[in-house]
Amino acid sequence: MLPLLGADEEVVAFFAGVADLEATDPSSHLLEDGVRLASGARLEQFARAGSGDAFCFVGEGGEERPVVYVSLDGEAGPLALGLPELVRLFLAVPWWRDAPGRTAEELRAVADEYREDMPGLDWRRDRAARALGLDPAGLPSEAAALARLVELSRGRVATACLIVGYEGDPLDPLFGAVPD
Repeated sequence: MLPLLGADEEVVAFFAGVADLEATDPSSHLLEDGVRLASGARLEQFARAGSGDAFCFVGEGGEERPVVYVSLDGEAGPLALGLPELVRLFLAVPWWRDAPGRTAEELRAVADEYREDMPGLDWRRDRAARALGLDPAGLPSEAAALARLVELSRGRVATACLIVGYEGDPLDPLFGAVPD
């Protein structure tokens, strides 16, 4: 799936232009020096956001590995258990970065604003999903996708994906506050 995120025109247009995940040049993705997993396991950056934030695989293996987000603002945390789950998440809620700490009502306003700012968002999402071989009707709901983010930010997965900065201190969690 990773090659499609960087090569298929419809997919690149959605993920780079709408969801802010750019994977067209994997060799240019370098994680900031000193940022690592607390466990010592491998942390492999495979994409970046326009801000320079990193999307990384955890451990050894392929696209089934957990995916973490590492912000240049000192936040990090798990987003998905594998690239297929991450892709579905971003197709369902490309505005996920605006979710932490918001109530259900605030989340609806964020989603509505995102749709206003991105004409044809659902059409673009559906085209990208189909290009990846996914049925748009089978994508998670916004509520289910956000609940999954919160679930992953706690417990065993969060512990296994704990990121520390160059000074050795854990980075702040992405989802410290639970939306209603």
